[in-house]
Amino acid sequence: MKEEEYSMADNNKANITVPEMKLELVPVPVSDVDRAKAFYEKAGFQLEVDTRPTDTMRVVQFTPPGSACTIVFGSGMGEITAMKPGSVKGLHLVVADIDAARSALVQRGLEVGEITDLKGVKYAGFSDPDGNSWLLQEFPPELRQPGQSFYKQEER
Repeated sequence: MKEEEYSMADNNKANITVPEMKLELVPVPVSDVDRAKAFYEKAGFQLEVDTRPTDTMRVVQFTPPGSACTIVFGSGMGEITAMKPGSVKGLHLVVADIDAARSALVQRGLEVGEITDLKGVKYAGFSDPDGNSWLLQEFPPELRQPGQSFYKQEER
């Protein structure tokens, strides 16, 4: 097998190969599980899990459309549910077309800020009922790099 096939990152300083690690679950602290569930359903996120493993624990997981990373909130989950509701800021949802993404969320009843353009990279923000904040982000096609979301190799 070729070295590239292992998909491992190489840290030359420590001369240690680190295996690939994928972020797949992000805790989002909320004060009211049912209110948060209704918000994320309204935002078009896919409900993956809503379970009560014990009498004191509830686990709810949602995935944004097209994402490989899920968010989790609930009750009775130790340090995860001990986090201050609304304390997560600036979660990025990378989109191919920010106008379309913003419009879809507004049509679903969400309050989404106006689009801001920072040297070609566009942003629009919204928050859940507890104040956890999200940013839609669009890189212009000419700034997208291999490995980034929505990168398309130019045809030659």
